[in-house]
Amino acid sequence: MIEATGAQIIVKMLELQGIDVVAGIPGGSILPLYDELARSSIKHVLVRQEQAGGFFAQGIARTTGNPAVCFATSGPGAMNLLTAIADARCDSIPLIAITGQVNTSLIGTDAFQEADTFGLSFPITKHSIMVKKPEELLSAIPQAFLIAVSGRPGPVLIDVPRDVQIAWCRFNSWPLPGQKVAGAERFQTEGDCLVKLLSLASECLLRANRPVLYAGGGCNSPEAAAALSHLQQMYPLPVVCSLMGLGCIPESSPAFMGMVGMHGSVTANRAMHDADVVLAIGVRFDDRATGVVEKFCPHAHIIHIDIDAAEINKILNAHISVVGDCASIIEQLSVVLDEQQNALHSAIKLAPSGVDRSIMAAESLRRDWLENLTAAIYSERKTYQIPKDSSSPHLPLTARLPDPRLLIMSLPYYAQKAGLSPDMLIVTTDVGQHQMWAAQFYPIEKPRTFLTSGSLGTMGFGLPVAIGAAWANPGKRVVCITGDGSIQMNIQELATLVELNLDVTILLLDNGVLGMVHQQQEILFRGNYSASVFEKSPDLLAVARSYGIKCADVAGDGASEACEDWYRIAFPFKGSGPRFVRCFIDKTENVYPFVPSGKANIEALQSLSLS
Repeated sequence: MIEATGAQIIVKMLELQGIDVVAGIPGGSILPLYDELARSSIKHVLVRQEQAGGFFAQGIARTTGNPAVCFATSGPGAMNLLTAIADARCDSIPLIAITGQVNTSLIGTDAFQEADTFGLSFPITKHSIMVKKPEELLSAIPQAFLIAVSGRPGPVLIDVPRDVQIAWCRFNSWPLPGQKVAGAERFQTEGDCLVKLLSLASECLLRANRPVLYAGGGCNSPEAAAALSHLQQMYPLPVVCSLMGLGCIPESSPAFMGMVGMHGSVTANRAMHDADVVLAIGVRFDDRATGVVEKFCPHAHIIHIDIDAAEINKILNAHISVVGDCASIIEQLSVVLDEQQNALHSAIKLAPSGVDRSIMAAESLRRDWLENLTAAIYSERKTYQIPKDSSSPHLPLTARLPDPRLLIMSLPYYAQKAGLSPDMLIVTTDVGQHQMWAAQFYPIEKPRTFLTSGSLGTMGFGLPVAIGAAWANPGKRVVCITGDGSIQMNIQELATLVELNLDVTILLLDNGVLGMVHQQQEILFRGNYSASVFEKSPDLLAVARSYGIKCADVAGDGASEACEDWYRIAFPFKGSGPRFVRCFIDKTENVYPFVPSGKANIEALQSLSLS
């Protein structure tokens, strides 16, 4: 018989789940758990604000695909954490949040630092659990981990009152981690229905003249990326991605047409508009991607594959829909396509007159379609004076106000120049103009190497996520691309970064304004810059130096001098710790293309002169 307190059960169960690090801040209602944590094998990362603890955990989860854990105390601690939890829910990130709560006898009495964390978390979690007895933790914690990764991933919150943490209970043995949650995928397409739908999808694709593969976050894993590569070899077609899908197909692939949506490439948006078949995999058809829904892909038959049945027919009606794990369904679809293509080619050889002429012509038309779009995306890049091949950037090292697009695109080149392989880079972003420039122009070659806040769009995301990503990926350098607005929302985490001495490079694009707000006010509100210009801006390089971080200026502003060797400071050898690089940019630099609200994606502005 085993005897243990609630706190001891939590720590032991986390160890059994393979957790070796948690992030958080202690407080009165969670102190018993911290007391036990100090005697465990689990490393604790003391962040400076609970939101950063949640984002630190996201950095681990987003790069590994495995659940990560964060702690917070009751009341304001849990409230601070909720933003990171909501962000994880929106982007389908597996997260386990364990919060302390006031004693059970005090719940509902407006006790000191009491808040209804359980109730408040319901709309922003995949599942929430309120624990009332220590023995409930033996099932609650394994259940939380399984729910977080089963089906569509997401965050799970466990709220544990202080008296439950210190209460003792007796039980026979420690439960082992399970494999799946019964019913988590109860809506998936299976059996004969799956066979029939895949056959119909294959037939639809073989008849298509202008197909497009639209890939989202559900494809952003090594398994799904490999399956997409196999599909592409068998059935070449142009690929566009949502923001969360970036990385599932290499940017260097001739088939990649860029991101779709409000700030998507003209080529990607035109391809979706003109397509006759859209193979949508792991996407939600969210508003930033679709623009005016009726004009998104008005002529296309939609084949929608997603793990979440609730997303099917939510925004756009699918002609063919399959519910299931994207990697698995793509592989099965590839097999069916291969069989049907072989049968078609055999039929053409034996009796060409008996084969539908439209099907015979489709393969040639698809080839022309892909070639034309490939030429279009190269031409589009040329319009911005940015070659698709990032091996030859055109960024003068001493430019006073460099083009931020060229700078971002050139980062792998400068890493290589400094002696660091571009394969060893992971990029995180905050939210704003710099985020969109990074999504448009940073050459993302692999899944889970570009981490950004998609659906919730949380400023302050980049730095703490970068710290978590660096922790989970020793030997790699994480580059956090941020702006002077976003970095100040969690700038205190520079202290956490320095304490951990992780290989993180912060690239600050400093323009003295809230860039995306400033841009929209310029274009949509006739230059009425209401509350978007910083009247007093700190010297953020001096702030970083005060934490003991080695810094450099890419371009001076008159008060500071540009550092010609900034890239050697930005990309040092392994184990050199944090670096901070600032680049002043012009506040009039805008993100284009830009689709104003109420316009179709094909009506994007490509410069202010077209507004």
